[in-house]
Amino acid sequence: MRAADTWAIEEQGVPQADLMERAALGLARVTAAVAGEGPIRIVVGKGNNGGDGRVAARLLAADGFEVEVIDGTEPFDPSRLDGSGAVVDALLGTGFEGEPREPVASAIWAINRQEAPVVACDVPSGVNASTGEVEADAVRAVATATFHGAKVGLCVEPGKGHAGSVEVVEIGIPRGAPEPVAAGLISDRVLELYPRRSRGGSKFESGVVVVIGGSAGLTGAPTMAARSAARAGAGYVQVAVPAPVQPAVDLRLLEQMSRALPDDDGFHTPAGVSDAEEMAERAGAVVLGPGLGRAEGAQEFARGVAMAVEAPLLVDADGLNAHAGKLELFRERDAPTVLTPHEAELGRLLDVATEEVAAHRVASVREAAELSGAVVLLKGDDTIVARPGGPLAISPGGTPALATAGTGDVLSGMIGALLAKRMDPFEAAALGTLAHVLAARHAAERVGEDHVMAGDVIEGLPWGLTLR
Repeated sequence: MRAADTWAIEEQGVPQADLMERAALGLARVTAAVAGEGPIRIVVGKGNNGGDGRVAARLLAADGFEVEVIDGTEPFDPSRLDGSGAVVDALLGTGFEGEPREPVASAIWAINRQEAPVVACDVPSGVNASTGEVEADAVRAVATATFHGAKVGLCVEPGKGHAGSVEVVEIGIPRGAPEPVAAGLISDRVLELYPRRSRGGSKFESGVVVVIGGSAGLTGAPTMAARSAARAGAGYVQVAVPAPVQPAVDLRLLEQMSRALPDDDGFHTPAGVSDAEEMAERAGAVVLGPGLGRAEGAQEFARGVAMAVEAPLLVDADGLNAHAGKLELFRERDAPTVLTPHEAELGRLLDVATEEVAAHRVASVREAAELSGAVVLLKGDDTIVARPGGPLAISPGGTPALATAGTGDVLSGMIGALLAKRMDPFEAAALGTLAHVLAARHAAERVGEDHVMAGDVIEGLPWGLTLR
């Protein structure tokens, strides 16, 4: 954003005042849309953010609103915000990092304690616009008017949760401005990359996926992953499970094949590594971990398989837990690797608390990608996909339908199918992330967000993978 501003002003001759006027106009429009009865109070800081707020105050007053501008860099009585129709946060801008200092910290507290809707100017004060990190109190807005383009911190938690609905306001920066290089939202364009089946192709050319996992009491996870891989277009899917659980898996699967591996009381054992390696010889991709369990032998088995398999590999669930504190092991692999942890699993991989990952999602996923040499997909409504040294792909999210058991296994199976179709692993992870969201939205339209199950998401995959 700083580069785009500089380019527009210094190279294209756009007056800075014009950019500010258009930004303020958008901010005023968003504020007017949420304002209730009472005056609009605009709490301003220094710099351009405060300048945008002051211009917005002028525009709102011209439209007939009662407006009061409050200097948030000076101590003020919090009661001055009582009875507001709306409060505009124009304190801190996109350059903010760390913890807000006084008196701005007290102004943030005062904004959050009052009851009127809050609109943030560009980014909620206290949120790091580049990472979404929040180190102390930050403004909680119902809406954010952000300028020219969405900021990473508005799309990644915890900042995403402070931003409310985000509206991007065009401020007159000409086409040709510097493009983002650090991160981008995953858009429908990624669906164009989906590899379609050829008319003369075979089931093997459509992609062979081997799902390795399952254990006593955990037969649903590998089943979901296998069904998802098939629905996502894989031509041939095999499931490798401990021998005692094979009958339960066979009852759930019709189009996929299963194979019994050596077991120890219903869990995988290192004796099965060679069998898994043999199955993977014809595979386009292997999905390791769904339902694996945490028995010591199963964890050793997972590490052995990860090192032995030469096909592209996706590791999820207890396959990840088997590598807790051992991310560097994945660097020993020659074939592509995709890791799909949630926050707790990534915390174990990095040997840090879950809360540390939650507070620093961007930094954590980047670190994991560098340590492992793999593409790392950190799950969440703001799922982040990272590859070593590369940009981040961030999910637009927007559905609670995925907050149910088994949907992570659906994602693993789908990305496994894309890897088996020889997609680039970063692109496969980004495509899988978006298609997963779209499939869940489609399922929610049919049964309601609160009633979606993982199987509904599988059935929605054809819709999620289709470019419209």
